Amino acid sequence: MIRLTAELTPAGTSYLATGQGQPVVLIHGVGLNKEMWGGQIVGLASQYQVIAYDMLGHGASPRPASGTDLLGYADQLLELLDHLNLPQAAVIGFSMGGLVARAFALHYPERLQSLVVLNSVFNRSEEQRAGVIARTAQAAEHGPDANAEAALSRWFSREYQAANPAQIAALRQTLANNDPQGYLTTYELFATQDMYRADDLSSIQAPTLIATGELDPGSTPEMAEQLARRIPGAKVAVLPEQRHMMPVESPRLVNQMLLEFLQFAHSRQNHIKGIVA
Repeated sequence: MIRLTAELTPAGTSYLATGQGQPVVLIHGVGLNKEMWGGQIVGLASQYQVIAYDMLGHGASPRPASGTDLLGYADQLLELLDHLNLPQAAVIGFSMGGLVARAFALHYPERLQSLVVLNSVFNRSEEQRAGVIARTAQAAEHGPDANAEAALSRWFSREYQAANPAQIAALRQTLANNDPQGYLTTYELFATQDMYRADDLSSIQAPTLIATGELDPGSTPEMAEQLARRIPGAKVAVLPEQRHMMPVESPRLVNQMLLEFLQFAHSRQNHIKGIVA
């Protein structure tokens, strides 16, 4: 068991860091925090320097200022990399974290080694958009845990929920404990920014993997395929029988996919460096 002590950047971002090697940064989803990545920290830290942090408005990180946009969330990651003296990193974003990772790739391409977008949204249908806008309104009126039961049903298989009641209860508590304003600011971006600078995605040159679960109802395989088509050379992976929270429900499966991609990305970059040299 890896036990880590959270540290803070000068701007107040709370993060965990362990392992050695190429840096890999993990960005959680809305309503969650850096603790969701326990399975990935264990699975990746033997080969990489793994860094997980709390997004603005979540965990022990500061609340975003009113009107903060996706660039503000990308700037949080930039400040973290600067604090750790890391010129580049592989960035892995889950759900809302995938939107932040995409924004970071567009605004700070020189700092990106490779990009992984897990279980994230792109080009929602009108019906999907109406559903998430309605959930935003419920969160505004009733607080961060207004949609907790419905969310957990979307996120996990019934079998996993039944077999892991303590973990599900802890996640329910995590949702309830979110700062209401920080959660709402983030959720509003999650609800509205799936097409953020979509026409510029073709400028992303870093090795990219877009992955989701076959049974993820909110971040569908079709979304993953559409997003990957916008990014030159992007790979797509759809994990069979997986729902939204596949990094938590099936960490070994997800870690195997991540390790294979990170190795591919590193080899490709070394090849490009060799050609340039």
